[in-house]
Amino acid sequence: MPIILKVSDLKFRYPRDVASRDEPKFPGLPDPAPFNRHDLYEVLPMLSAVMDELASVDGEVLHLVEDILNVMPGFITTRGDVFDYLRGSAVECLRR
Repeated sequence: MPIILKVSDLKFRYPRDVASRDEPKFPGLPDPAPFNRHDLYEVLPMLSAVMDELASVDGEVLHLVEDILNVMPGFITTRGDVFDYLRGSAVECLRR
């Protein structure tokens, strides 16, 4: 069962790009579509997918993934690459 996040679960506030709200979001890998890290409607499904992949419902892990998202290098632009980066970075941080 996929993890479903709500806005109230998030550590940070994200702007909403209402114009693109109904466009398809991250369906899973591979996904070469561009990722808008400044759009709540993009961020929520991405964080949900990463948390699902990590098999975690822990709020601290979610906040760690958000922190990683907010310092992620700008050259990581596709949804697939963002997912891989967030998942890989979170796994590394959780191993410590």
